[in-house]
This record gives sequence, C-alpha cells and structure tokens, in this order.
Amino acid sequence: MHLVHDDGRTVRAGRIVETEAYLGPHDLAAHSARGRTPRNEVMFGPRGHAYVYFIYGFWDLLNVISGPPGAPQAVLLRALEPLAGLTGRTWGPGLLCRALRIDRRLNGADLRGDVLWLEEPRRRIGVDYAGEWAQRPWRFFDRDSPFVSTAPARLRPRPDAAAESLRNNGPRAHAAR
Repeated sequence: MHLVHDDGRTVRAGRIVETEAYLGPHDLAAHSARGRTPRNEVMFGPRGHAYVYFIYGFWDLLNVISGPPGAPQAVLLRALEPLAGLTGRTWGPGLLCRALRIDRRLNGADLRGDVLWLEEPRRRIGVDYAGEWAQRPWRFFDRDSPFVSTAPARLRPRPDAAAESLRNNGPRAHAAR
C-alpha cells in the first residue's frame, strides 16, 4: 500500500515497506495492554484511522488502527520507499513521520480522507508466479528495499537519487481510493 499526506501545499507519498503489528491488550508491547487512556483512546475506535503519538520526547509515530471498535489493535508503519514529495529519510517510524510531516494533529484522522490516506499501488510487487500463495498476508516488509529500517547504510540511496526516481511515477489517481 501507499501512504499519502497532502498538507495543502505538498503531496508526499511512499510505498509501505515495513510494518509491525500490535494485537491489543494481550500483547504486552501494545499501548492498549494497560487499558484505555486519553493517549490511546483512538485505538479503541474504528479501524482505518490514524493513531499518532509522541515518544521519547522527540518522535511522532503513526499506527493504522486495524481492529474493530473496542478491539485496540494497530499496525505501526516503520518504513517507506519514497514515491513523491519526499526528500528526507524514511526508514524508521520517527523518520517516516518527519519526512511526511505527520504529527499528533493527525491523530484520529480517517485514512480514507483527503489529508492522510492509504491507497493501493497501481501494480503489485512481482510475486504473481506464486499463485494462491501470493495473496497470503504474510509479508511484513520488503527485504529488497534499501528504505527498510534495518538495511545497511551502504545500500541506501542518496537523497538526490531518490528524487531522480520520482520522475518514473505518474500523477496521483483519486479514483484508486
């Protein structure tokens, strides 16, 4: 999927290449493990909304609410491969939010809206040869992307090289949402 943020002046977009799931109160790493709080209230709402929180006194992080109302489950977006409007680093959840200009003002945003949204890419990653296995939701990161947070620095492109790759991307398709 692609993550897109239109702040009214610039449209920034990237292909999600790394995520991390949090399965609700039984998952002791989830923010919902200690119950409902003002900070995690969004997690208890409808799926498809943004849960943006501040951590370590420095970073904003973005999660996608994935459980039905009352089931506080979320998926942390950890890394993006730049597609449009991005000049900063996008590997690591804090850097991803900084590059897309995502902060706590977007907490609770409907990810089907016109400001921050998820959209399907125009083409699939090349695994069609795998038949029914290509449709299974077991892939959590793109091991070939130099933008995954654990990729060696020597594999990461320079910022000007990432900008060059944007020339191959077409215009944003509203109909895909």
